[in-house]
Amino acid sequence: MNNRLSIGLTLASRGVMYGLTTAPDLVRLAEIADESGVYDRVWVGDSLLGNPRLESISLLSAVAARTRRVNLGVACMASTPLRDPVLLATQWASLDQLAEGRTTFVACAGGGISPEKVNEARYYGIENQKQRFGRLSEAIQVIRRLWSGERVTFHGEYFNLDDVTIGIRPTQKPGIPIWIASDTPAESGLRRVARLGDGWMSAVGTPEEFSERMKRIQGYAAEYGRSADSYGNVLYSNIHVTDSANREAAYAESKRFLALYYGQEWPDEILRNWLVFGTPDECVTRLRQWESAGLQNITLRLCAWDQFGQIKRCIEEVLPKLRQS
Repeated sequence: MNNRLSIGLTLASRGVMYGLTTAPDLVRLAEIADESGVYDRVWVGDSLLGNPRLESISLLSAVAARTRRVNLGVACMASTPLRDPVLLATQWASLDQLAEGRTTFVACAGGGISPEKVNEARYYGIENQKQRFGRLSEAIQVIRRLWSGERVTFHGEYFNLDDVTIGIRPTQKPGIPIWIASDTPAESGLRRVARLGDGWMSAVGTPEEFSERMKRIQGYAAEYGRSADSYGNVLYSNIHVTDSANREAAYAESKRFLALYYGQEWPDEILRNWLVFGTPDECVTRLRQWESAGLQNITLRLCAWDQFGQIKRCIEEVLPKLRQS
């Protein structure tokens, strides 16, 4: 791991549904990030019925064909417990070949109480969150073994395989890094990351909370005989760059953007932590706070209707200053 903060761009793939962006514009934004030299990763969200959007592997495949440098990932794969793990392993291995080894897989349990998410759980026969976590854990084990090339026999509570192998292997050897998304401070969630993951993704509110949870994950990893220093981490956040006179207007626009994007209002006490916003210098200061907390990677969704204007400001006014630190 190098010591500088790695910057990612989160494509607003759900925005296609609401007129916030278009599919071709998302791919073009990824190209701009790839050409910029200051973005290191491009991420997309994932959901099937719970939070509908452009399907994640399809979108990343298009991005893989139009980029050459940035790492590609999913933030996060909320459908992991729902998808057939053999099909998912094959699809992602194919994506890794298209991207020439530039992918990171972030597994997530998903879930929630919105009508769409309740309907999704009903359709896939998921009765409770415990089943999502169980299916997630088993899927990770199956996928990792399939990517290694072995013939897999696995009999779990949710998935059963007998002598199964996949013909398509990832470019990365021995396999693609599997990170786990978890926002809970509960011991069970952090232990799951430490036991099964190669890294951790979170949207947790403050640098102090992030640092404390990362230390706990590293401690649990040591208990499992895993190297605590080998874990990657990434924060899933948002950004809006503006001028000092328009600071509160930018915040208000970001709040409207995210309310439309997620179909819910976000309380100010959450949003002011989940959004990097303000002048370029203020954005740099905030990002450095995260860097000082031990954050290795941050991925930032552009929270404005002018997506191309925002990425231009990030590339020209924010990220070069961050690189000077």
